[in-house]
Amino acid sequence: MVKITKRVVEAAEVQEKDYIIWDDELPGFGLRVFSSGKRSYVIQYRTRGRSRRYTVGLHGAWVAETARREAKVQLGRVAGGDDPVEERQLGHKAITVKELCTRYLADLQAGLILGKGGRPKKGSTIVTVKGRIERHIVPLLGTRRVKDLTKTDINRILKDIMSGRTRVSVKTKKLRGKAIVRGGAGTATRTVGLLGGILTYAVEGGIIENNPAHGLRKPKDNVRTRRLSEAEYRILGRMLRDAAEQEKYATVVDIIRQLALTGCRRSEMISLRWTEVDADSSCLRLKDSKEGGSIRPIGLPVVEYFERRRTNDVGTYVFPRQGEDSAFGSFPNHWKHIFENSPLSDITPHVLRHSFASIANDLGITEVTIAALVGHAKGSVTSKYIHTLDTALITAADTISGYVHGLLDGIEFKQAAYALDRDSRKASLARFLRRASSGDQGEADEKCRLAA
Repeated sequence: MVKITKRVVEAAEVQEKDYIIWDDELPGFGLRVFSSGKRSYVIQYRTRGRSRRYTVGLHGAWVAETARREAKVQLGRVAGGDDPVEERQLGHKAITVKELCTRYLADLQAGLILGKGGRPKKGSTIVTVKGRIERHIVPLLGTRRVKDLTKTDINRILKDIMSGRTRVSVKTKKLRGKAIVRGGAGTATRTVGLLGGILTYAVEGGIIENNPAHGLRKPKDNVRTRRLSEAEYRILGRMLRDAAEQEKYATVVDIIRQLALTGCRRSEMISLRWTEVDADSSCLRLKDSKEGGSIRPIGLPVVEYFERRRTNDVGTYVFPRQGEDSAFGSFPNHWKHIFENSPLSDITPHVLRHSFASIANDLGITEVTIAALVGHAKGSVTSKYIHTLDTALITAADTISGYVHGLLDGIEFKQAAYALDRDSRKASLARFLRRASSGDQGEADEKCRLAA
């Protein structure tokens, strides 16, 4: 005998095909388990000689006991001659894409639509989703009825966005002036991907039976391959030293330098809190990165920078807004002013991250170690080092950050490597820099061989 309870719902195993677990206590009440892992509560009944299936709602928005009570209400209505499915269909026939998007956003903001790792979507992601809905999906499809959409319609808006039909200048709250929504292949791919997710939400909600976006061929998104050469790192170092002479750029220069030395994402460094800096263990313990909680090994140049900065800061954030206990907020404007009309005008903060990983690869560091250093999803190895980081990770972080540190400071050398002991790490760096500056690469080359 099976009674649908919270324990039964959470223990239900996902299979290749959707299936239903029927409740033995309340005939007609069941739990539908989707192959995607989502679960919904349903009732099955017969009326006027036809078998009907009615979706009460998704597990999460509904719990087992409240769904059971609702099922009893609906089955009672069926006994009185009503047809809940027909009534719902009449209501859904007129629902438009704009109305569907409104429902989707409401559930998204309520944390009922989950992302990676079964976690609710982040606020920044919700802002991006809302922007794509308002600037692309609604203008092109907003008045269309959801049930009338076809694969041809989805393919048409893909091409419309690629061709720039939704290009527009919009005012923004965070930026002065206007932002340009350009469209293009990348935007089209991501927007149609979002639309496919919204239509899956409609299928799970019983609004439509099939998702017309499934199987649609989309253009491959742009793969960013730009990286800095050694010469460009030296140019970047000179640009940062020149910018640092103006006091207003001091903070953004420090942020850019630490992005280059750690491979962190821009948002991770800008919003970094002192509670996330573990200098003793040579790592950052990020509580809420793109992949959730993340441990990032950091090299000695970064550790020593944080230790110097910590002696002067008493606030929450490593890089605070001037006069406030909040994260630094002028990064985009300052970045633009520093880099526009420069030899590096085409780079972005992500280029620094990609360059960090590329240098690691050049130095012979393994792909798994690189993933752990930069916090990629496949770098799950970091979960094993919650308290004590592996020697290889710290050595790798020392090697890469020492190398980039030297390039930014204009030193001509192949690479620097450190031992784990703090004093040994400092002595190693000093000896290396003396030999590198005099042209003796013997010790550096030997350390490079050992580190690899």
